[in-house]
Amino acid sequence: MVKSAFKHVRHWVFDLDNTLYPPAIRLFDQIEVRMTKFVMDALNVTRAEADHLRVKYWKQYGTTLSGLMQEHDVDPGPYLYEVHDIDFSVLPEDPYLADLIKQLPGRKIVYTNGSAPYAERVLAARGLNGIFDAIYGVEHADFKPKPERAAFERVFGRDGVDTTTAAMFEDEPRNLAAPHDMGMQTVHVADEPHDAPHIHHHTNDLAAFLARLT
Repeated sequence: MVKSAFKHVRHWVFDLDNTLYPPAIRLFDQIEVRMTKFVMDALNVTRAEADHLRVKYWKQYGTTLSGLMQEHDVDPGPYLYEVHDIDFSVLPEDPYLADLIKQLPGRKIVYTNGSAPYAERVLAARGLNGIFDAIYGVEHADFKPKPERAAFERVFGRDGVDTTTAAMFEDEPRNLAAPHDMGMQTVHVADEPHDAPHIHHHTNDLAAFLARLT
């Protein structure tokens, strides 16, 4: 039944963090530390206040960066460089996942709320470089973040995604609402399922799920 739900899909959209690598690797922990440090320096606040703002802005605006831009007119360039200057050696290569993605029929892209250069480094560390047709970061959405529908529309417009023949794989449940409303198949990739009308499928193992489709 799962395979039949994807028989029409010819455009495959993958989130990056905690989707194309297991969350148990905890790569994003490094980024959160650097986010907090950036907020401390940019706003001249304590670590506790910076942590509070980091989470508050993520919840309110979709990303910490969006909150910093809207509330404090922060330049996104230095932020994206500094928070993504991390150790990628903790990421293992995954040739099995790479082979499964290659087998998917049609166009494959990555779309992340991080930057495209950061995504490229993650994919290289995972051995997933060279298998996607395009990589899009928040800069390609004019710094509008998922879950805003306008962000998806800008990236999908750039790529020519036909959302009626597309699927979205994403670890953050709220980021699947707009793709669902745009007619996409939605797959929540996370350890625990999230029961919501805008989520069609759940998996805690992306490779195992893709193996059912090829």
